[in-house]
Amino acid sequence: MNYYFKTTLTDTSFDEAIDKTTAELQKEGFGVLTEIDLKSTLKKKLDVDFYNYKILGACNPSFAYKALQAEDKIGTMLPCNVIVQEKEAGNIEVSAVDPLASMMSVENTSLGGIADEVREKLKKVIESL
Repeated sequence: MNYYFKTTLTDTSFDEAIDKTTAELQKEGFGVLTEIDLKSTLKKKLDVDFYNYKILGACNPSFAYKALQAEDKIGTMLPCNVIVQEKEAGNIEVSAVDPLASMMSVENTSLGGIADEVREKLKKVIESL
């Protein structure tokens, strides 16, 4: 089982891909709680050049609440990460974590249904791009 879903965009800029991904996440009830710019961080902290790479911390509040009610330590796996990266100019990959894969390490069967619902929403986001 892969631990992520992905798609590649070739007819958009990196910033447009971020905007489009954020909009598609919103359509599925997710907000972006965090945005980590690895290119900027690695330059600032290590003085290395890296390609465009952002991590979007996406959260669907109702599913997060359900998961927290079932497993109080599940916050260690929240939010759901979505990455947007551009290794080559004009070739942008968008990937989202597969919640079912990450939930396999948690021994709580009540999380399965929640993870499955979130999985379908994240798959829909990636497929819609």
